[in-house]
Amino acid sequence: MLPLLSLTIFTPLLGAILLALIDHREEAAIKAGALIISLITLAAALMLLILFDPGSPLLPFRECVPNAATMWFEECYAWIPQLGIRYHLGLDGISLFLVLLTALLTSLGILVSWSITARVKEFMILILVLEAGMLGVFLALDLFLFYVFWEVTLIPMALLVGIWGHERRVYAAVKFFLYTMAGSVLMLLAILALASLHLSQRGQLSFDLPDLQRLSIDAGTQAWLFLAFGIAFAIKVPLFPLHTWLPDAHVEAPTAGSVLLAGILLKMGAYGFIRFAMTLFPAAALAAVPLMVALALIGILYGALVAWRQADAKRLVAYSSVSHLGFVMLGLFVMNAPGMAGGLLQMVNHGLSTGALFILVGFLYERRHTRAIAEFGGLWKVAPKLSLAFLIVALSSLGLPGLNGFVGEFLILVGTFLHQPLWAAIAATGVILSAVYLLSILRRMIFGALDKPDNVGIADLSPREAVVLATLIALIVLIGVYPGPFLERVEPSVSALLEQVEAAAAAQTLSLTGR
Repeated sequence: MLPLLSLTIFTPLLGAILLALIDHREEAAIKAGALIISLITLAAALMLLILFDPGSPLLPFRECVPNAATMWFEECYAWIPQLGIRYHLGLDGISLFLVLLTALLTSLGILVSWSITARVKEFMILILVLEAGMLGVFLALDLFLFYVFWEVTLIPMALLVGIWGHERRVYAAVKFFLYTMAGSVLMLLAILALASLHLSQRGQLSFDLPDLQRLSIDAGTQAWLFLAFGIAFAIKVPLFPLHTWLPDAHVEAPTAGSVLLAGILLKMGAYGFIRFAMTLFPAAALAAVPLMVALALIGILYGALVAWRQADAKRLVAYSSVSHLGFVMLGLFVMNAPGMAGGLLQMVNHGLSTGALFILVGFLYERRHTRAIAEFGGLWKVAPKLSLAFLIVALSSLGLPGLNGFVGEFLILVGTFLHQPLWAAIAATGVILSAVYLLSILRRMIFGALDKPDNVGIADLSPREAVVLATLIALIVLIGVYPGPFLERVEPSVSALLEQVEAAAAAQTLSLTGR
């Protein structure tokens, strides 16, 4: 079997190297090359989807201890054996659709960046390096390797914001860098602590997730390590009150940067909680449920209320991300199958819907050079295709039945209700508030009177722009009316994860009581 996961990760890096060899004046060739490379990566990700069958697990590619019950396409190599570091990759239902989403949004991000004219070569290289890092985060099963990929995503995104962003781009880039780096340092210390624990208990260093899951960690140590990992992941989500870097980064980033930031990078934090924090520290994760749920609920309501009061369309969408990621975290931490499956689905839904909203706001900014909501109105009369796309995407984001957002939010609310009905009632208020601010922006920008002379000449969607939005809308509708294929691939991994967490927590309790 081919090393499909490595091919998926390193195709963008190889492409970035090839782009570096092209003369910087050949802008058309650079853009076309970047798009082709991203489409090849997307084809590799689609191959993973086609071959992925939870009912018929594949054997590991090389040197892996068979873990076929939960992981597919595993690749294991001794990387730095003196330190117990391995090149270990694996895919399951939890990471499958995040890999696909990464490959898709990168291709669309390149397509919407056709208007970039400054330093095109550097821009496209950074996009491809960023894609490789994001893919690596979702596929790495060795914590040292995971940390390397985690850090690989930091520099390209900071540069995309700081060089190609808007007026306050340097401030936003530095703030993003400092917040993320602070969390990364805490996570690195926790990773080193885990390796040290493995050395003391097993007589050798290891950073490999399957090895670390077999450690016996007392409740107090679990709490501290969960806190260190949790802060790093909460910053990336971002979870209230560690969210303040997000609106600035979104508003100042170029359109492709906002799409990848909202669509993928924020999901890295939620994914980190599922893949590492919950499985390595199950007792601490269960003990943290009330706190995490409380922060998620605050984020849902706070993000929606602040979004409602925004005058800048891009800032409104940015704060809506805080609210929607609150739903994701709520689904993950109610610790049952409907909630967790809904949280995972909502991660994908948010990437599609919010990514599309950022693209639409970017298209309008290119036409009018303003993001002020009050500067628009009556766009349906002059740009009906763009307006229709805006309407569908906004309705999907607010959770209209028949579109993708409804399925994810419904599963999250079901899971939350089964855990605690009061929490579900509070979260449902966030659904109402999302309708308030999204219908408000539709009324003010798309409908109403065409009373601004500058809006009369706004061009409708070009063929390139229509392809980008049609792709996202097709997926929005497909998931909304037929979520079965997604859930079929996610549920076995979710069930295995929940069983693992519950079993490890029970074993921890027995060891503490001495029974």
